[in-house]
Amino acid sequence: MKLIGKQILNNFKEQHTEARSQVESWEAEVEEAQWNTPVDLKQRYPKASILKDQYVVFNICWNKYRLLVQVSYKTKIVLVKKIGTHKEYDKWKIG
Repeated sequence: MKLIGKQILNNFKEQHTEARSQVESWEAEVEEAQWNTPVDLKQRYPKASILKDQYVVFNICWNKYRLLVQVSYKTKIVLVKKIGTHKEYDKWKIG
């Protein structure tokens, strides 16, 4: 998959160094992934939340942080939208 929005992740990693390794692992896995459907994604990330309009929420650092992306399975693009604390996630408007 092509990962777009890495600057959002880089800014987050600078501010939350304890999450750096998990975010970097996620980035590497996504770039190697070949998801054709949400089912493919869920096979690797069973706790990911599949939302409307191809949005997906991943838990980072055992649910301390949330990562919101939009996945285009057809074009093989994962677009990073937001990453933040669980409390911040509760305030996000998605879709």
